[in-house]
Amino acid sequence: MKEQLAKLSKDLEGDLFVDKTIRTLYATDASAYREMPLAVAIPRSIADIKKLITFARLQKTSLIPRTAGTSLAGQVVGNGIIVDVSKNFTKIIELNKEEKWVRVQPGVIRDELNMFLKPHGLFFGPETSTANRAMIGGMVGNNSCGSNSIIYRSTREHLLEVKAILSDGTETEFKALSIDEFHEKCENKTLEGGIYKSVRSLLSNYDNQVEIRNQFPKKSVERRNTGYAIDVLLDTAPFTAGTEDFNFCKLIAGSEGTLAFITEIKLNVSPLPPKETGLLCVHFNSIDESLRANLIALKYKPRASELIDHYILECTKDNIEQNKNRFFVQGDPGAILVVEYAGKDREEITAIAKEVEADMRAQGLGYHFPLLFGDDTKKIWTLRKAGLGLLSNLPGDEKAVPVIEDTAVDVNDLPAYIRDFNEILKKYNLHSVHYAHAGSGEIHLRPIINLKTVEGNQLFRTIAEEIATLVKKYDGSLSGEHGDGRLRGEFIKQMVGEKNYQLLKDVKRTWDPENIFNPNKIVDTPPMNTMLRYTPGQHTPEFKTIFRFHNQDVLQHAEQCNGSGDCRKTPLSGGTMCPSFMATRNEKDTTRARANILREFLTNSDKMNRFDHKEIYEVMDLCLSCKGCKSECPSNVDVAKLKAEFLQHYYDANGVPFRSKLIANFSTFGKLGSIMPGLYNFAVTAPGISTLIKRFSGFAVKRSMPTLGKTTVKSWYKKHKVESQKLKPIIKKTVYLFCDEFTNYNDSEIGIKGILLLEKLGYEVIIPEHGESGRASLSKGLIRNAKKIVNKNIALLSPVITSETPLIGIEPSAILTFRDEYPDLADDDKLIAAQALAKNVFLIDEFIAAEIEKGNITKAQFTTEKKEIKLHGHCQQKALSSVAPSVKMLSLPENYTVETIPSGCCGMAGSFGFEKEHYELSMNIGEMVLFPAVRKHPENGIVAAPGTSCRHQIKDGTGKIALHTVEVLYDALA
Repeated sequence: MKEQLAKLSKDLEGDLFVDKTIRTLYATDASAYREMPLAVAIPRSIADIKKLITFARLQKTSLIPRTAGTSLAGQVVGNGIIVDVSKNFTKIIELNKEEKWVRVQPGVIRDELNMFLKPHGLFFGPETSTANRAMIGGMVGNNSCGSNSIIYRSTREHLLEVKAILSDGTETEFKALSIDEFHEKCENKTLEGGIYKSVRSLLSNYDNQVEIRNQFPKKSVERRNTGYAIDVLLDTAPFTAGTEDFNFCKLIAGSEGTLAFITEIKLNVSPLPPKETGLLCVHFNSIDESLRANLIALKYKPRASELIDHYILECTKDNIEQNKNRFFVQGDPGAILVVEYAGKDREEITAIAKEVEADMRAQGLGYHFPLLFGDDTKKIWTLRKAGLGLLSNLPGDEKAVPVIEDTAVDVNDLPAYIRDFNEILKKYNLHSVHYAHAGSGEIHLRPIINLKTVEGNQLFRTIAEEIATLVKKYDGSLSGEHGDGRLRGEFIKQMVGEKNYQLLKDVKRTWDPENIFNPNKIVDTPPMNTMLRYTPGQHTPEFKTIFRFHNQDVLQHAEQCNGSGDCRKTPLSGGTMCPSFMATRNEKDTTRARANILREFLTNSDKMNRFDHKEIYEVMDLCLSCKGCKSECPSNVDVAKLKAEFLQHYYDANGVPFRSKLIANFSTFGKLGSIMPGLYNFAVTAPGISTLIKRFSGFAVKRSMPTLGKTTVKSWYKKHKVESQKLKPIIKKTVYLFCDEFTNYNDSEIGIKGILLLEKLGYEVIIPEHGESGRASLSKGLIRNAKKIVNKNIALLSPVITSETPLIGIEPSAILTFRDEYPDLADDDKLIAAQALAKNVFLIDEFIAAEIEKGNITKAQFTTEKKEIKLHGHCQQKALSSVAPSVKMLSLPENYTVETIPSGCCGMAGSFGFEKEHYELSMNIGEMVLFPAVRKHPENGIVAAPGTSCRHQIKDGTGKIALHTVEVLYDALA
């Protein structure tokens, strides 16, 4: 097979990967399954897809179509060739505004489609919780719905036409057909004709009709995705009089790529939803109360009714990003029902909400009824959508597993169904998470199980069997929107009966006689508790790590990644995570890939040092350590921390590269250079010498090198302190300044202005004795060295830093190490001190913003001159703090207006953008959002950036000089 794959690779316009690394990264999706594929193809054209189909047919292998890889039932896991269309099939082909339809390729992201449609007053309704990375091809494959399915139903109802390639390699188009057109199709002597002829025979049979209508989920279950949708096709002409035209698109929706390979999709689109909506967030003491209240909420015609239970609410407390979004939560409710109502204005919505509240209170349901509008609603929907990822925050090996998370019943049956469901779980001493689509009869239910144990593996199956029987009792659907895949396929026979199951197998056999397309999904699936990510009873060693992984080990932290793919966002979605993926669009460069590769080798390696694998190094290489994942990943997977830990162990086995040593010792070289800064600056800027230095050091020749200040901050401060004491100023408060190595040596003018600013505002500034921050060592994975620095600084600073005398810093990446890495690196006997120190350490922006809030700093102290400021926040500031304090600080002068650039990482990321192999990617990241925004800013405007790397990147990328926020405020003093 190797020779055949090598030949195929040469024949394709796109890429074919057969190496273990890439195959490993595609061996999982967002489900519990793992299976190593034969290869991974990234086709560039329809011709490529045809070649892949021919290859699969001749070589007796299979193709697994894949877009974002966020499937929850193992749909895109298999041992054939994974065909990833997410990179090259991303075009919006055509829009017809008058007829309200759009034609797209399968790799178009749902939210980005709606960004395109919005100026035309249109949008595509179905909205998955993964909508900022879920692609239309995957939504068709799974027949996705979403929180608004009460109004917009599922993808199936919007799917008008599909262009696809059949298993014999022929291209065809499926669309609505009149009765005559349908019968004409049946006469074709082709595979397509055989497909039409077969379905005519199957659905014209009276016994089949009776069996389908008796056994498939009842029609009042809006979300029904059990097997192939032959029940839906049966309700079209010519099989049922007076119904809509026959359209195979209804079958293709929900077919999970098992019937044909989709290349183009035509969708119905809707007018934009009402501008004014409000969210009634009703708090309850129990799940049962909330589901009974849901039936009341539905009487008032909401647009959505979504459940959030106490497990998810608890997880939000420990998530940096989502903790900000739980502002509306009062106490510790057992459940919250988020109900969306629309109206012509807020008064109309408020009136509806009051009626709903009165109705619920009359029946003793609910105790708190906040009604929220505007930007607050976006925060709540963000929290609700984060539910899947948040569930991975549970420390240890017990996880909320996807096994019966997609069941749907008639909404009126929902309270009784959930009561029965919880009684079954009680038998096994299990608890379940409950969340999502109460309004349409589908609650995502995830029992908490340890799949690493033999008992957990068996329980996984037992629960699936019991709940399948319960769903059948209520004539519900085992799959509402996540699909059958290999998780539920085994139970379809039980759900629809033996006869109907054979009909489904006939459908698959007719469309795909050689079983090329995504086999073993929906029909003929293997046992659902096989091919899981975890082998039951498998032993993994105890990992001795330098970082502290609270309540878990390093492997368990990597396992928090459940594959939900939040890291596959593009720049259009906003946020920081993940800059390398945003630039390359390669799965290898996602946060998910890094967690997956580490999990794979820490679990399965036969080496004593399980970190000692080049494959991990290659996948970790493009991680910029921006910390975006620490806050934006709902599962809180801190890949920067994992990378640093990995590098230390990898270097233990392979040695520390010269360049890494050079960068880690930045402070030492800064100290030496500061003896003769003029000579140092000449060497790093003079064309010939500078080029030699860069080449010798492994830095990009095109990159400018940072220069040293004329003096260091500490040297200036010693002289200044003597002079300032003579003046005896009035002091409001004493603060301690952490004079980090970057500010001290490179940005001394900024450090000096920071001190002068604080003094002019009435604060005494003391630089206490301390060492370097440790950031340089951390960035290169030399964390044993960083640990020594951490312990030293804790010992020096803990005695003097309190809530009354805080430690403030100018460079975000340095000062925020106290808040982030210090508690994870401190020796056990220094942990409490490290945690106390972390609480009293602030960015200078945070400190000034807090003092403004207290009224200690006022507008009167600053100019009234007009200035426009564009602000780029530092990555770690965004992840561990917020850009809001910088905005507040810069907005203080009366006529200063501040606009935050919606950029993620600048691309420099400390030394990353200096390194020769990373330079081009670094600049590409800057070009996504940051550089264009800076170039468009007026020449007389100000560009502000707190990060030293960010300012350097802006200068190299645009030629413009960006100022630190303290420089801007200092220059604005009256």
